[in-house]
Amino acid sequence: MNQHIKDKLALLPDQPGCYLMKDRQGTIIYVGKAKILKNRVRSYFTGSHDGKTLRLVNEIEDFEYIVTSSDMEALILELNLIKKHDPKYNVMLKDDKTYPFIKLTAERHPRLITTRKVKKDRGKYFGPYPNVMAANETKKLLDRIYPLRKCNTLPDRVCLYYHLGQCLAPCVYDVHEQEYKKITDDITRFLNGGYNDVKKDLTEKMQAAAEELDFERAKEFRDKIASIETTMEKQKMSTTDFTDRDVFGYGFDKGWMCVQVFFIRQGKLIERDVSMFPIYGEPDEEFLTYLGQFYLMPSHFKPKEILLPESIDAELAGGLLEVKILQPKRGPKKDLLKLANKNAKIALQEKFSLIDRDEERTIKAVESLGEQLGIYTPHRIEAFDNSNIQGTNPVSAMVVFIDGKPEKKEYRKYKIKTVEGPDDYESMREVVRRRYSRALREGLQLPDLIIIDGGKGHVEGVRDVLENELGLDIPLSGLVKDEKHRTSQLMIGSPLELVPLDRTSQEFYLLQRIQDEVHRFAITFHRQVRGKTAFQSILDDIDGVGEKRRKQLLKHFGSLKKMKDASVEEIIAAGMPKGVAEEIARKLQE
Repeated sequence: MNQHIKDKLALLPDQPGCYLMKDRQGTIIYVGKAKILKNRVRSYFTGSHDGKTLRLVNEIEDFEYIVTSSDMEALILELNLIKKHDPKYNVMLKDDKTYPFIKLTAERHPRLITTRKVKKDRGKYFGPYPNVMAANETKKLLDRIYPLRKCNTLPDRVCLYYHLGQCLAPCVYDVHEQEYKKITDDITRFLNGGYNDVKKDLTEKMQAAAEELDFERAKEFRDKIASIETTMEKQKMSTTDFTDRDVFGYGFDKGWMCVQVFFIRQGKLIERDVSMFPIYGEPDEEFLTYLGQFYLMPSHFKPKEILLPESIDAELAGGLLEVKILQPKRGPKKDLLKLANKNAKIALQEKFSLIDRDEERTIKAVESLGEQLGIYTPHRIEAFDNSNIQGTNPVSAMVVFIDGKPEKKEYRKYKIKTVEGPDDYESMREVVRRRYSRALREGLQLPDLIIIDGGKGHVEGVRDVLENELGLDIPLSGLVKDEKHRTSQLMIGSPLELVPLDRTSQEFYLLQRIQDEVHRFAITFHRQVRGKTAFQSILDDIDGVGEKRRKQLLKHFGSLKKMKDASVEEIIAAGMPKGVAEEIARKLQE
């Protein structure tokens, strides 16, 4: 702990607020909240910690704090700061889900559809359904029971659905508004949990039809009843009412937390969501942060009720979410909470072995690599590689690994602009110059280690750019491959020295993954560029074919091979004049 941090710790207030931990580059790496800032922030720098928390503490070079007037303000501020800065040690839930709804349209002739977008269009939306199959099956069931129109636009004659009794055929017959109202009311009642009433009505109609000896009609009702039982009753009822609710349970151990969410819709447990992440503070406070993030995502709609464990501050959660919070002491709802907690603890134990294995390959390998290179732990590694064929279409690529894992959204591609001919050294110098000139200009995060896929000449050329042109002091290393194109040696330092790495160690396997990934990325980019220029260069030599016609041909045929196999008539059909089409065919055959 440096003297700067010691001095700031002595000035911490005993009030609620948020704190922001920073690394040596000034990047915010963790945001937390505290009821008493003085106690919480000091706890990071005193006592013993598990390995995960120790890694966070070892990276902290400075911190800031913001005092708030209440715990609620601190919680809301923390959520906003995490969203703004996306610190690497905070769990940041990704909104990659869009749950489906069943929609009853407000058209003159209403339809029943499934959709993932909720609009203000006077339609009735039912859901969301975390299980897309449940939504589709329910919609199909309702299509069989209620004869609403199925087509997007009305045809000029009746369709098969009319003959099956699943459509009123508004395309041909006048359908009274009251008839539609009765159907839509029944569907609304059904989707709001009243399908047992619908089943009872169908049963009465089936019995009446049987008494009138209309067995074919009775069979239709019987089939609809069977469909309801199959679709709606194959899952165990979890509550006796039909209130939509989410049930949260969690478990924690060894600095990790697992949260299980049970989605209860229409009294049924239809889906669950599982999240697992590291924690650095008190479990109940970390859970509240997770809860706030969970419902910030547009895909997670707030139900009428949320069930939470007793250890959670229900008043704080209710104020944050503005939803009814229950913490049942007994009964079926308490059983649901126990089930969620039990599942969370079981999942946590099952994942520990996988987590340990993953850490061995990633963050621990990164720490060991830093020790062997004699540098700070290289949490952020950027690697470069060139690709060209005899100097044609030269490109370069950069990949980023953070804590031993690829961060693909940070990958970058470069077309060589200033180098003429096959000059691998100058190409690498140009790309590194462009990358870090921009990083300095825009204040981007700099790496802890730069890896060049190349030998001594490549590394020394890049060192000259970094130190003499840009004034940067970043650890730089070169990765050399053997005659079988496999990772062989690592060089670092000035002058360059080979680093003896155990070829069976995790840090060596990490370097292999980095070198293979940057090579793959560069080769893929080069193939894309080469494919485009090869197509363009052939057509560019043809009189009468410019940019517009070249795109038109590509759009029509899809590939150069299909164009080559095409006849003159087919090329004319693609929109080319006869003379130009003949010239294209002749050139392609050559």
